[in-house]
Formats: sequence, structure tokens, C-alpha cells
Amino acid sequence: MVDTAKSWWAKAILVGAVVAAMLLPVGALGAKFGIWGFQTGFLALAGSTVLAVLGVVTGLVALFVSKKRGFTDDMPSLFIGLGVSGLIIALMGMQFYAASSVPPIHNISTDIEDPPQFVEVVALRGESSNPLEYNADQLAPLQQEAYPWVKPLILSVPRDAALNEAEQALTELGLDVVAVDRDAGIVEATATTFWFGFKDDVVVRVRDNGPGSVVDVRSVSRVGQSDLGANARRIGQILELLQG
Repeated sequence: MVDTAKSWWAKAILVGAVVAAMLLPVGALGAKFGIWGFQTGFLALAGSTVLAVLGVVTGLVALFVSKKRGFTDDMPSLFIGLGVSGLIIALMGMQFYAASSVPPIHNISTDIEDPPQFVEVVALRGESSNPLEYNADQLAPLQQEAYPWVKPLILSVPRDAALNEAEQALTELGLDVVAVDRDAGIVEATATTFWFGFKDDVVVRVRDNGPGSVVDVRSVSRVGQSDLGANARRIGQILELLQG
């Protein structure tokens, strides 16, 4: 009876860890392919985290009891369950830390007074997407404190050449270029995340600056409140590629 009981606990902990691990990609990819909304995907992540915490707590208790009573047959199952659950907690902990270390904003622009405007992308965003208005009074202080390096880029090359480089940079980063308006000096594109399929829209504006040019970049998430710093990082990558 004792052996059966301890075996059942070990198997339950292992199965719980496996289910928790499966919920991570299933929740994310299900949202990406439109099987359910991203809110349901987030619930799957929360469920995975709860299962992982329960797995660690019960696993540690079972491990302590097994060692004290000399039960060794199910140690591999316990260690695997503990390991998988621990990795899930660590992964979700990193995501929580990333969310708490940046301001809850998702609309980032190098030019906070006259941000680049979207044109062709607007029709692609859908009615439920975040608004595109850049509220400078609210967003600018948070952005400047968190990302002081997000500023316009001055280049020595003329506008047309800089615009070509901007289009190439967006393509190199894996974004889908939506439109290029050479008269207005703007390139619009969309980035799609691998797991949830979240879409962030990007516009690069290039203006004349004497013999050279000045480049401004704006990146806006379609859904969600916090972007975990993704839009600022993307802008940084674009500016870095343009700097050569």
C-alpha cells in the first residue's frame, strides 16, 4: 500500500510537470493561429505556472519523505518533475521581471513632439487594436526615463539613400514591409512574434537634413498594455543597422 501510494505521487508530479510544460506552447501557438484569443493563451500560461508551483512544492515534500523512508525507486520521476517545474517557474519569473522592469507602454517614437504617422498600416490594424495616437504628455516622460537612447538618428547620406537603407534594415530584421512612400519618405512594416503571433507596426520616416538626412522610427503594439520593452529594442536594432 505504501509503495503504491508513493508511486502514485511520483507519477502525479511528473504528469503535472509535463502538462504544465505543454500548456506553454499550446497556449501561445493556439493564440497565434487564431484558435482562441491571446487572453486564453495567457490563462494557459497562468495555469502552467500554477501547476509548476504545485509540482515544486509537492515534489520537495515527496523527495524529503522518500529520502527519510528510504524510497528510491521513484527518485528519477521526482527529479524530472521537479526539474521541469523549476524551469517553468524560472521562465515565467523572467517574463514577470521583464514586465516589471519597464513601464507599461507600447507606443515608442524617436520623435516625441512630431512622431511619424502610419498611413497604409492603419487599415490592417483592426477595430480592436490599440489607438495610434501618441499622447506625449503621458508617454514621453515614461519613455524618456526608460529608454533615453531612443532619439532621432542623423545620417550623412541623402534622404533617398537613407530610405533605401531603412527598407533593407526592416527586411533584414524579418519585418513584413507594408508600404514605401518615397515622396513622403516613409516605410511602413509589421513585426510578428513567433509564439503568440502578436503584431507590432513600425514606421520609419526620413527627412532631409542639409546634405544628409534625419531618421525617426516609431513602433506600436496592436494589442496589450505593456510590450516588455520589445518596441524600444526593435527601434534600437533598426537605428543600429542604419548606423552601419
